[in-house]
Amino acid sequence: MSLRAWAELLRVSALFTVPGDALAGAAALGVRPNRGTALAVGASLCLYEAGMALNDWADRDEDAVDRPHRPIPSGRITPAAALTAAAALTATGLTLAARAGRPSLAIGTALAAAVWSYDLHLKHTPAGPLAMGAARSLDLLLGATATAPRTRAPRATPARPTPPPAPTPAHGRGRPGGAGAVRKALPAAAVLGAHTVGVTVVSRQEAQGGSTLAPLAALVGTTGLGVLTGRWRRGTPASAGSLAAGGLAAVYVGTAGRPLAHAALNPSPPLTQRAVGGGIRAMIPLQAALAARGGAAGTALGIMGLVPLARTFARKVSLT
Repeated sequence: MSLRAWAELLRVSALFTVPGDALAGAAALGVRPNRGTALAVGASLCLYEAGMALNDWADRDEDAVDRPHRPIPSGRITPAAALTAAAALTATGLTLAARAGRPSLAIGTALAAAVWSYDLHLKHTPAGPLAMGAARSLDLLLGATATAPRTRAPRATPARPTPPPAPTPAHGRGRPGGAGAVRKALPAAAVLGAHTVGVTVVSRQEAQGGSTLAPLAALVGTTGLGVLTGRWRRGTPASAGSLAAGGLAAVYVGTAGRPLAHAALNPSPPLTQRAVGGGIRAMIPLQAALAARGGAAGTALGIMGLVPLARTFARKVSLT
């Protein structure tokens, strides 16, 4: 069981699409990344890799026919080792989520349930793409709840005159906790989830090819999400964040759209696989665009810094 085999099983090249979820969740709150964000990133990485290991364990019989070179059917990693890794990574991810607070643990538990449900049952059902989209949305919400400040129950004190409440910011960029964080981050989570649904639908044809409708629908959806994410909000002044969001949204559409167009014209397995890989890589500029839209241009720049690393590792380990 070599490091190369584990890198293939866990698809380490796709790991660079994960940290941006938590960072985009923090940006949706208008809060700088903090210790809680770092815990959310760690939890996300563990749960993502747990899903990768569990995916190959669940698909070992199918891969023996369609992908005999994969680590489990080729005998380089045993099924028991893959399942053990999935369980250990899940436990570690939930532990990190718990350290970020109860709301984060609740979201992390829902995320882990979505991952295991997809790999063990929902993958080959009509609900499969929706489950994958929900998992990505929950990952962004995990970053939001972990970044938000924790709320504590007030201590009992003697009766005294109650001071007037502090005014809340008129622009709505306060620092909510728990349910408030989820509400503020939900639009960004929905965008990321919708993109994931499209990629998952296309990925169902990557071994056999033959579907023109799936990549064409994903191309239309990608264009719509790019316009929605990058558009300038009326009534708000131009800023570095709004300008960056527009540019990054264009990068997102270009990254995902070009291979999808090729797959729509010629839905062969190689071009379909490239479309899936392009959709996975496009998550990074999409996360950056969402962060910039939330006013965190610096965070968006940091997320885009993951692109060269993703490209380097993708040359060594396939994304799909």
